[in-house]
Amino acid sequence: MKHVMVVDDEARIRELIREHLEAQAYQVTEAVDGNDALAKFKKSPDAYDAMILDVMMPQLDGWTVCREVRRMSDIPVIMLTARGEEYDKLFGFELGVDDYLVKPFSPKELMARLNAVMRRGRKAVQEEEDRFIMGELKIDFPSRQVTLEGNIIKMTPREYELLQYLARHPNQAFSREQLLNQVWGYDFYGDDRTVDTHIKMLRESLQSYKKHIVTVWGHGYKFAVEEK
Repeated sequence: MKHVMVVDDEARIRELIREHLEAQAYQVTEAVDGNDALAKFKKSPDAYDAMILDVMMPQLDGWTVCREVRRMSDIPVIMLTARGEEYDKLFGFELGVDDYLVKPFSPKELMARLNAVMRRGRKAVQEEEDRFIMGELKIDFPSRQVTLEGNIIKMTPREYELLQYLARHPNQAFSREQLLNQVWGYDFYGDDRTVDTHIKMLRESLQSYKKHIVTVWGHGYKFAVEEK
């Protein structure tokens, strides 16, 4: 049975989420605020398979909790917030948030997103090629390590997965909907602006190689490589 921690200072929201999680056979632990969440998580970090985390909480906000959790674990984290500005989403993704849902939200949508990130986390990477090399850019798929001119590039898990997917399909254009389906693991519940935000982050990470992440106007994006 998968174990999810639900962190929110509003009891009615915790109860609503718990009901839907338990209906799908998830084990649930509730935390009433950020301090409570970290105390429980630090006690047994390996006990949890995912976290649903509110941003705006008294004393210790969700951003701080997420940052501390990421020091101990790479479990999927879905943020809940009343704020939906692009800057807030970008900040969350840079902390390693897997998904972002704005209140008020549909419990069915939350479950779809949770199930998607859980499925993606269980996938074993089985590919014929172990590495992608283009000039000074190297992607080692087994270790999920990206280097540029010999220096390791730090990326969030989702940022890396987007790069990996594009690099494995060079010069092939994908719509935002296709990228949501293949990288995020869902389509109907996806917001295509999420793709744009991660493309922006990815370009910044790739520095001089950002030119290879090409916008295909009216369609989406592709990873352009030089033809041999």
